[in-house]
Amino acid sequence: MKNILLKEELLTIFKNKKVLIPIIAVLFVPVLYAGMFLWAFWDPYDKLNELPVAVINNDEGATLDGINLKIGDDLVSNLKESKDFDYVFVDKNEGYKELKDQKYYMAIEIPKDFSKNATTLLDENPKKLELIYTPNEGFNFLSAQIGGSAVEKIKTAVAEQVTETYAETMFSKISEVADGVVQASDGAGQLSDGSVDLNKGSDDLNKGLATLAEKSIEFNNGMKTADAGVNDLAAGNKTLNDGLGQLLAGQKQLQTASGQLESGSKELQAGIKTEKEGIQLVNGKMLEVVDGTTQIKDGANNLSLKLSEWQKGSEKVATGANELNQGIVNLQKQLAPYLEALPEPQKKALTEGLQGLVNGSTELMGGTKTLSDSANQLSAGANVLTTKLGDLNKGQQQLQQGIAQLSDGSSLLENGSNKLVAGQQEYATAMNLFGQKFAEAKAGADKLTSGSSVLVTGMNQLADGSNGITSGAGQLADGSGQLKDGTSKLSDGAKELSDKLADGAKDASKVHSNEKTYNMMADPVKLDNEKINHVPNYGTGFAPYFISLGLFVGALLLSIVFPLRDTTVMPSSGFNWFISKFSVMAGVGIIQALLVDVILLAGLGLDVQSVPRFILFSIITSLTFIALIQLLVSVFSDAGRFLAILILIFQLTTSAGTFPLELIPSFLQHFNVLLPMTYSVSGFKAVISSGDFSYMWQNASILLGFLVAFALGTIAYFTMRHRYQYKHQNNTLVSE
Repeated sequence: MKNILLKEELLTIFKNKKVLIPIIAVLFVPVLYAGMFLWAFWDPYDKLNELPVAVINNDEGATLDGINLKIGDDLVSNLKESKDFDYVFVDKNEGYKELKDQKYYMAIEIPKDFSKNATTLLDENPKKLELIYTPNEGFNFLSAQIGGSAVEKIKTAVAEQVTETYAETMFSKISEVADGVVQASDGAGQLSDGSVDLNKGSDDLNKGLATLAEKSIEFNNGMKTADAGVNDLAAGNKTLNDGLGQLLAGQKQLQTASGQLESGSKELQAGIKTEKEGIQLVNGKMLEVVDGTTQIKDGANNLSLKLSEWQKGSEKVATGANELNQGIVNLQKQLAPYLEALPEPQKKALTEGLQGLVNGSTELMGGTKTLSDSANQLSAGANVLTTKLGDLNKGQQQLQQGIAQLSDGSSLLENGSNKLVAGQQEYATAMNLFGQKFAEAKAGADKLTSGSSVLVTGMNQLADGSNGITSGAGQLADGSGQLKDGTSKLSDGAKELSDKLADGAKDASKVHSNEKTYNMMADPVKLDNEKINHVPNYGTGFAPYFISLGLFVGALLLSIVFPLRDTTVMPSSGFNWFISKFSVMAGVGIIQALLVDVILLAGLGLDVQSVPRFILFSIITSLTFIALIQLLVSVFSDAGRFLAILILIFQLTTSAGTFPLELIPSFLQHFNVLLPMTYSVSGFKAVISSGDFSYMWQNASILLGFLVAFALGTIAYFTMRHRYQYKHQNNTLVSE
């Protein structure tokens, strides 16, 4: 009977499309909830680079101890390289206008005094660096929260950069202080060395002053003897001064004569030089004259030869001209008979032409005769010219030899005059120098005479003061003892100062600064984020929550399309009634769980610690929710669905699938242990992320406990209803 009822339920589903199609649709409801929600929110932070954020940079920069600060520009450069958001760099007016127009989710403004405030650290009233963060919370509240976290990171990065700048400046000052301490230590060392020398010198001074006091008496006696000698010196100086005056007058006369002799020798030197230059010029030109005469002589010889040849040629020309004239006359006679036969015009023309030839040849004959005579005369003249030019050339050569000898003599004469002038100049220079030194000696003698008088007076005064020197030397000896004591104390103090400064310089020099040091001061704490049970993205983190939600909603919607009370045939018992309905719903619930698992594992790539355990836990969760929905709807019908929705709401808020349990109101925390989704979410977390399978089995056991309890409740309800409903029907049939 049990198998017949289940078979009839299944046949009714497959035969009735109005029931089959909604059930098939309900199969995909958990996929829509779990798959769609997780797909949409799988890793929203992975696309933050598409979230538009306006950045407004008004920073004007500043200077800190010679370092140019442009923290705003540096921040903009870092943001341009960052992939946190889709940063859009705009001016202030455009940025805030488009923020209100919901083009941007938030705006980050860097004020104009951003870098300037970084330089006020040591001021009486230092100013903090201010970043103006303006989110459009009405546009999207969650984006504003994400942006707030990002701005905190930016704030930390800027603070680190500013602190690095402060650290760099501070360490540079420490280096300067160290250098100054080293210099002070060196100076203190020198002071210590000097004080030692001073102490030694004061000791020597003390001894010297004591000696001075002793010797001052001897000095006083010596001064009397010196005074007498100075008087004798003054008398001798006067006699020397008179003799030097007479010698100086004679030297001046000798110097004047030397000047005149030097002037005459220079004039003689100039004349000899001019004469030499003229002779050398004539000598140079004579070579050209001799060469020119030789060339003329050679040309005259050539001319004579050519004229002889020309004479012979002219004679031949004269003979030829004579023969030509005779030939033309004979031709004229021979042509006379023939001309008579010609017409008158031609006869006249030829007769005149022949006559012209006769006349021309006659003139040519006379001209060639004259030319021949002239050639004879020219040839004779050329011979005479050649002979005379030869004589001239010999005379020029003799003249050239004489001029060369004269040139050599003038060179010797010039050398002698140069030596004469040089010797005279040396003599004049020596006389001048002698005169100067003699004048200086005379002036010195004058001063010596005058000084000896002053010396006599001074010696008298010095003799009078020697007694005072003796007394003062004693006082100096006493004071030098006190000076020695003071310099000893100064030496000890200077050495102590030098040692302390050296120790301070050594300590200061141990401070080594570089980029790593600046970064250490700016960011001294390193956060080592070591995660356990790593969750790679939002989808993985929310998967336990949305899988549970999807399976619960799938079970709830199944109760709408599949009748949980009505049967096609009379059940044999309440248990048979329960099994026929639960089997169908369980089958649908298992298929729903498998579809969700396939979509998450294969479609979205959900990474779990154990696939078989994950699938098994999904089926246990789905069957638990199926059993709960069957109990509520079977017992309370539509009111049961309303109760299921209320339970769903409580489960969504208390299952710790989103916020930790401790963060929700205390009143709601009490419902946590009473609802099955608490354990489905915990079990899914174990099998997906932590890999704590014992904890998974613990939650699976609790869910199975809920499943058994809900099933027993439904069995009890169907048993009571079966007894009441079908007993009443049997009694009615019997009475009829």
